[in-house]
Amino acid sequence: MGIKIGIVGYGNLGRGVESAILQNEDMSLYGVFTRRNPETMTTLTNVPVYSVDEILNHKENIDVLILCGGSATDLPVQTPKMAENFNVIDSFDTHAKIPAHFEKVNESAEKSGKVAIISVGWDPGMFSLNRLMGQAILPCGKDYTFWGKGVSQGHSDAIRRIDGVLDARQYTIPVEAAVEAVRNGENPELSTREKHTRECFVVAEDGADLKRIEDEIKTMPNYFADYDTTVHFITMEELQRDHKGLPHGGVVIRCGKTGLNEENTNIIEYKLNLDSNPEFTSSVLVAYARAAVRMNKEGMKGCKTVFDVAPAYLSGQTGEELRKNLL
Repeated sequence: MGIKIGIVGYGNLGRGVESAILQNEDMSLYGVFTRRNPETMTTLTNVPVYSVDEILNHKENIDVLILCGGSATDLPVQTPKMAENFNVIDSFDTHAKIPAHFEKVNESAEKSGKVAIISVGWDPGMFSLNRLMGQAILPCGKDYTFWGKGVSQGHSDAIRRIDGVLDARQYTIPVEAAVEAVRNGENPELSTREKHTRECFVVAEDGADLKRIEDEIKTMPNYFADYDTTVHFITMEELQRDHKGLPHGGVVIRCGKTGLNEENTNIIEYKLNLDSNPEFTSSVLVAYARAAVRMNKEGMKGCKTVFDVAPAYLSGQTGEELRKNLL
């Protein structure tokens, strides 16, 4: 029935993909592939769970794999390996390493004749597309990207690694004055500290040195040292009650000049406000899974990014329906 999808990895992202597939009539979930013991796992929709080691036995039954592992250690290995036999989608989000990841995946996908679309999500992904569109349409201008308010899972993990911390959530929050200056067409020069603040909610062990923990957070290089950071110590009950969700979002703004003497200001804004970061990301992955299958059926192969995928490939509607309903 329609496009048959396999999920590799079953965390927040994998569960989000499972739910998103249910909202697309032209798709079905074939199964979940895991490094864990399949017999110990139950999925949301009770689809079969298989060991990832036996995935090649299912090759003929799967049109595309959605890889739901992490960017640090999983996807750099999994994506090129899986692209040797399958159309694949991943959400690789380490921006600085995307070019090297692309080259490695492209080599595999070119050889196999498959399509691999990498770095799919909202940033990288939908935000990247909107930055491209803004620059192409308004070449005389500046880009601004603000993230939040939302939970940064990487920053939350960094706090949890501190001695004496039981659990933590970290919110990235745009500085409203900076956002408004951009929306007003002022084209401000903004430092890292002027664009975002960070707010931390921390559960500490009984008897832990709270001053030391706070100092370690605020001075942590690459995470908090360059930002105005607020630390709140709360109970585990408060954390589980008030901070159990994974909201996020952000905005991409392009402020550009047009006219013979660049006398007119034009602003393009794309905004996301997400109750669930992983579920939204999963929904983007599913749309690009449809695109990968369609592109491959047309004879395309190799590694692609969101920049290479025509919007019509993402939609479940036909070209005729799109022209009638959306154009």
